[in-house]
Amino acid sequence: MTGPGGGAQLLETLPPIESDSLLALIAMANADERPEKIDVGVGVYRDGEGRTPILRAVKAAEQRLWEAQESKGYLGGFGDRRFTELLRSIVFGEHAGDDRIMGIQTPGGCGALSLGFKLVAAANPKARVLVGTPTWPNHMPVIEAAELEIVRYGYYDRDQRIIRFDEMMSMLDGARSGDVVLLHGCCHNPTGADLDDDQWADVARTMAHRGLVPFVDIAYQGLGRGLDEDAGGLRGILAACDEVIVAQSCDKNFGVYRDRVGSLHLKTARRGSTGLAMDHVAQIAREMWSMPPDHGAAAVRTVLENDDLRADWLAELGEMRDRINRIRSAIAAADPRLAYIGRQFGMFSMLPFDAVQVRQLRERSAIYMADSGRFNVIGMADEAVSRFIAAIVEAMNG
Repeated sequence: MTGPGGGAQLLETLPPIESDSLLALIAMANADERPEKIDVGVGVYRDGEGRTPILRAVKAAEQRLWEAQESKGYLGGFGDRRFTELLRSIVFGEHAGDDRIMGIQTPGGCGALSLGFKLVAAANPKARVLVGTPTWPNHMPVIEAAELEIVRYGYYDRDQRIIRFDEMMSMLDGARSGDVVLLHGCCHNPTGADLDDDQWADVARTMAHRGLVPFVDIAYQGLGRGLDEDAGGLRGILAACDEVIVAQSCDKNFGVYRDRVGSLHLKTARRGSTGLAMDHVAQIAREMWSMPPDHGAAAVRTVLENDDLRADWLAELGEMRDRINRIRSAIAAADPRLAYIGRQFGMFSMLPFDAVQVRQLRERSAIYMADSGRFNVIGMADEAVSRFIAAIVEAMNG
């Protein structure tokens, strides 16, 4: 196509893009000048004063980097190898010494997911990905970008506020060998409804028996029950299954959101097979970003290398987790219809509202959340919690 002046107009042919609803929500909240507004749509941790702070341990690590770092030269496609090595004990626990597990640094959890699904497509372009719904909104576009088929099943019943475990197991029982199953490692986004230990064990046994490939997205480790407890399901999967793909993020539990700090890890039946798969991962990463950004991963590595900083990070992580669970308990105690929120984990939950009720909350009470009713439990200051609870109870009462 050419324009009036005869020049090419390639970009004029692009179709319009449907706007990201969560990004649009952030823009609306930012534009609202009411001082009492509450934005529980954006998925970041906020402290009692409503701030998203830099963790003490991370700030101290950045100071040490500033003093000691002598070069900004390239690290290579695998990024900071010491960073991924130090994560092994945190994420994999008793499996940390398994030499069939290998990792690569990525730009956040999104980078790990994209890299992992592109690897699946390279191994088998006809692979299907089983996804429980609702799920994090960006899961679907990332899988679609890898040109893989998505098979949806119901994971969570919003009306009864329970996991649809029978439906999940029925889907796994009927899946084809080689199908990939996307699993939330902990602190399910958007529902907060996690599998219990017995359910994880059933899932692991079925996946191993059916020859399915688990793809575990663990982005909130430590913000639910504890570092080891939150990784229990993943570790059971590793014990049962020969092939496992793990997308991990430090953005939430280290508070390094804008620095984009993540990793992708693979396990296969043999070390040689994992090494070959990682060769493909490195090639795909080369095509996508060449090498991941260094600063955030270097700060995390510095925290984990130093006993004092590591201990302070664990203390801060515990404080964050305690605040999440304290606010969950307060909401759950306010009304019997909200009791389910106290049985869930992590930053997110879903209120029994439709899009009209959500808009009314926005207009009348300056409360911003996704149209689905998903809200960030920890997205408000302490002084706003009572007002938030009163507004949602009023909305439930019609």
